[in-house]
Parts: sequence; C-alpha cells; structure tokens
Amino acid sequence: MERKTITDTLQRPLRDLRISVTDRCNFRCTYCMPKEIFGRDYEFLGRDQLLSFEEIERLSRIFVAHGVEKIRLTGGEPLLRRDIEKLVSMLANIEGLQDIAMTTNGSLLIPKAKALKEAGLKRITVSLDSLDDATFMSLNDVDFPASKVLEAIDASADAGLTPVKVDMVVKRGVNDQDIVSMAGHFRNTGHILRFIEFMDVGSTNGWRMDEMVSAAEIVERINAVWPIEPVDPNYYGEVAERYRYIDGAGEIGIIASVTVPFCSACTRSRLTADGQLFTCLFGVRGHDMRSLLRSGASDEEIGAFLSRVWGQRTDRYSEIRSEGTIPLEKVEMSRIGG
Repeated sequence: MERKTITDTLQRPLRDLRISVTDRCNFRCTYCMPKEIFGRDYEFLGRDQLLSFEEIERLSRIFVAHGVEKIRLTGGEPLLRRDIEKLVSMLANIEGLQDIAMTTNGSLLIPKAKALKEAGLKRITVSLDSLDDATFMSLNDVDFPASKVLEAIDASADAGLTPVKVDMVVKRGVNDQDIVSMAGHFRNTGHILRFIEFMDVGSTNGWRMDEMVSAAEIVERINAVWPIEPVDPNYYGEVAERYRYIDGAGEIGIIASVTVPFCSACTRSRLTADGQLFTCLFGVRGHDMRSLLRSGASDEEIGAFLSRVWGQRTDRYSEIRSEGTIPLEKVEMSRIGG
C-alpha cells in the first residue's frame, strides 16, 4: 500500500497510534479503575471480542501506510495479554514504523523486559504514583508495593529499554506531598520522571478540578529545591512539557492536558482492545474497525475508512473543557489505553 499523509480538519497529521491490547488490569487504581465500578462481577471483554495479534498487525500496517510512525501498546495492563512479545515482534517488522513503545504498571515486567527488548520494543513507560508504600498501595488498591515497581524499572534499564519514562499521576491530598521526593529519587538516574495532571478521563474516576495539581504548581515545587529550566520539544506533537535540572541531573516532563491543553498539535489515534478507533482520549464515540476486518474488507477499503474518520476529526476536548460544553459520558481510560 502506498504511504500517505492524512490530516484532520485542523490540519493535524496522523502520526501516533496507541493500541490497547486488553481491557483487563491487575491494579484497581482509584483514578482509573475504581473497585466500586470494576469489581469481581465486572464483565470484561471475551477472547473472541479482542483483536487478534494478526488483526492488530494488519491494522497497524494500514495505519503506518497512512502516516503513523509510532505505536504504543497499552491496556488495561498490556503484559496481561499472553505472549505480548510475539505481537511486538510482528509490529517490529512493519516497514516505515519508527518506534514501538509500551506503557505498563510494571507488576509483570521483570521476567518480560529482556524478551520485549529482543522482540523489538524500543521504549517503555512505567507508572509509579508514589515511593511511599502506604500511599502507593492505597492508590493501586491491590497492596502492590512501590519497591517492586522500582525493581521493574531497573530490569527495564538493564534490558536496554532506556531511558525509562516513569509516569506519576498527581492528585491533591493523595500523593502531591511526594512530588519532590519522586523528583529527588529519579535525579541522576537517566530515567525521565513525568508528572501528569489528574484528568477527567472516562466517567467513573470521580474527577474534581480542586483535586488537580497544576503544572505550574509542580514546576514551582521542584524549582524551589532544584532549579529547572524549560527544554524545547523533541518533536511536533510531544505532549510532555520538558524541563531540565540546571545542575545537569537530568530532565523531567509534565503532561498538563487540563491547564495547558495541547490539542492543537495532537497527532494521536487510539484503538481499543475490541477494535474501536477513537480520535481523542476523551472521546464519546468509537469507529468500528473490527467489523470491517471480520467482514472481509480489503486493506484499501479499511484505509479509506481511516482516511474519512481522521479527515473529519475536529477533537479539541481539553481546549473546550473550560467552556462548559463537555460531554458527560466518555470512554473509560482502561478501555482506551491512556
């Protein structure tokens, strides 16, 4: 298939594809999959509803032919998907794909890190919301200790998945007291700590604006201890604002979709585990690509569908949040993959 570049109504090109490989997770983080919603009786997708590795590879090839350069595997928890390194290897053979990354909670990563690297994974992001076990276990709600996630980060670095990015969702009154300690721990390690403003993804995480710690406040807190300065983005559409320590101890990132929206340069598409294409993290309606795959559509027909969906894209949710016109029902983080 001839490689194309497609743009949406705001002239944003399609460059990134985030693929959720499962809607299941072994954590019950309170800001993502709270137990009162995702309890023992919650019905997750059945195996036949999930896209197969072959279907994911085929769709990925079509996306790459339409401009995608980077793929990130997400979940749920992607390492719950059996033989995930096989999928990584299949994707690594796609001509024109420049980068394959993964976001994980790290709980299952230690025995997998080396195999993932050997299969072709280039980068990994590990979620860690606190170094304090009591705080972290309260957040993940399954009593998983922070020390085990730190071991997973070390295992990733040992496997060559460097620099490791470490994501911390900051929630006021819950873990914001750990901003400086997290920064201190990851200084001089070569890892990149990224602070994420608590976001209103989905409809079940109980988001309130007063629980959100702004990017400006995070910068102020760190700068008061270790002076930092802004760094230019690595590429068009990079979502994290970059800062470096003036003393040379490395860099941090801040993802500020609430207070500093980056909609105008968003190049991301998202594919759920059951093959629904969303053109925004805060999307309301998906576009069914699984039915196209399973009804015998050709690559050209699926590519034309993708071009139509992206070409009609108008999403700028974070920019209009303050206008009071936001939808009440949005796709859940565990389904769309962050």
